[in-house]
Amino acid sequence: MSAETAQAVPRPPGRTASAPVLSGAQAVVRSLELLGVTDVFGLPGGAILPVYDPLMDTSDIRHVLVRHEQGAGHAAEGYAAASGRIGVAIATSGPGATNLVTAIADAYMDSVPIVCITGQVFSNLMGTDAFQEADIVGITMPITKHSFLVKRAEDIPVAIASAFEIAGTGRPGPVLVDITKDAQQAEVPFVWPPKLDLPGYRPVTKAHGKQIQAAAQLLAHASKPVLYVGGGVIRAQASAELRTLAETTGAPVVTTLMARGAFPDSHQQHLGMPGMHGTVPAVLALQEADVIVSLGARFDDRVTGKAALFAPHAKIVHVDIDPAEISKIRVADVPIVGDLRDVLVDLESAFRAATQDGRPDIAEWWSFLDGLRDEFPLGYTPTTDGLLSPQYVIQRIGELTGPEAIYAAGVGQHQMWAAQFIAYERPNSWLNSGGAGTMGYAVPAAMGAKVAEPDRVVWAIDGDGCFQMTNQELATCAINGIPIKVAIINNSSLGMVRQWQNLFYDGRYSHTDLNTGAGTVRIPDFVKLAEAYGCLAIRVEKEEDVDAAITTALETDDRPVVIDFVVSADAMVWPMVPQGVSNSYIQYARDHAPAFEQED
Repeated sequence: MSAETAQAVPRPPGRTASAPVLSGAQAVVRSLELLGVTDVFGLPGGAILPVYDPLMDTSDIRHVLVRHEQGAGHAAEGYAAASGRIGVAIATSGPGATNLVTAIADAYMDSVPIVCITGQVFSNLMGTDAFQEADIVGITMPITKHSFLVKRAEDIPVAIASAFEIAGTGRPGPVLVDITKDAQQAEVPFVWPPKLDLPGYRPVTKAHGKQIQAAAQLLAHASKPVLYVGGGVIRAQASAELRTLAETTGAPVVTTLMARGAFPDSHQQHLGMPGMHGTVPAVLALQEADVIVSLGARFDDRVTGKAALFAPHAKIVHVDIDPAEISKIRVADVPIVGDLRDVLVDLESAFRAATQDGRPDIAEWWSFLDGLRDEFPLGYTPTTDGLLSPQYVIQRIGELTGPEAIYAAGVGQHQMWAAQFIAYERPNSWLNSGGAGTMGYAVPAAMGAKVAEPDRVVWAIDGDGCFQMTNQELATCAINGIPIKVAIINNSSLGMVRQWQNLFYDGRYSHTDLNTGAGTVRIPDFVKLAEAYGCLAIRVEKEEDVDAAITTALETDDRPVVIDFVVSADAMVWPMVPQGVSNSYIQYARDHAPAFEQED
């Protein structure tokens, strides 16, 4: 190699005295820059204040000042879920850090890669009940992939780089980096890249070949196969590989609440969403299957119903990046640990080889499922009280906006209707709190998604209960030029709780009326509230005005838009499997269940 060539080879900076001397706080910002971070969400306070000073000097990182730390956490989640990049939230010690806990737990349940950086009191004050002190590492230990406590400035680059490595590899999830104030203030040489030392952290990505072959054999001989698709397919960015496998096998596909968009709704093989509020064909396909190939799903109780009665005749192939999920709820006949993109490619190839001499005829299976599709399509009963049907409103939002948009939902009835009545054609287009069921998720998550994907339309489809938990982030959106659209499905109540009270508590509506809708005192008045936050605000009470309001929202891009859709409180989410029973007892509507063979 010539001297000229040798000089051209880029090399990382060595660990020498010539490394630039930075404060720990500057090291935080510089580390984020070098990791490619372009956006962070946060709120300053005393223990993190040293980091906020050098944030003023960076032109590479946009800091979005939220109005509540929970908003920062959900915004980081929405950013990550919409883009596939790692979201970042920053908060101070004590209550600032604990305000992040809900979002951290949410990200942990739904495998969302975020890094939360918190300030901590001076190391010599830790354990003394100092002002704004909280053991946030101890608090978050059960709900993070890992939590770092950094007490020395020289450890900051390796802690932050390690946090990003852990958050974004294997099964994604949240990582916390808690940094004492003295570590932020001390000055040390800044060395990059740091040497990562993560003993015991070795995510398995390549699946065992014999397990792939065994799965292919089961699938090749199945007469009633189903591909049970979970959110892991989206996190693994494996939607294209899923479609190839589905079309090669001809098997029906169901996509869980977390997997909506992983497989196109318009595809003939897609049966819809399974679970408590899933479609009848999707629920019964799983229940009647002889082979279920679970892809990045965790057999959640909302999908299985009573687990002991779930899919009683099915052999289970369970594919997951996290070995802890395998056989946790349903014992897998063929367990496969590995990265879904690689597994799907290998499984498709193995299935082709296994069916060279012919494949099973699943026409009778499809005839049964198509019959269910014809007999039990998704639908709803028009309201009788003169108020809007929430399903109609949400359906029109999807139809007028289209599949390239991003839709973030809160939790409850509106979440289920948004999952049911909007057609999802691509991954990363549906954001919601699936595992934790966090009210208040929608608005800040939509804000984060819009920062990550500014060229896409972003809707927050929210309930009047959820909206009142985090609507202060509308101020963040208005001031920072983040023009999200918010559709409040305003039934003046905690809708899903009210539905359960209607069905299981004899209509005793204990403490679920919110007084925000038709015929009430309207506290708060959502139109006035939205206008106070600098948004365009619209109230819609008649069906003939729905399309015009949605169109106005879509045409408005200089500020957030909030539409108060005043809907009926009597609307319910159907189909429904009551909690704690077999999925065989799915109700298509109240007192209306499909007639089929039920187990004892």
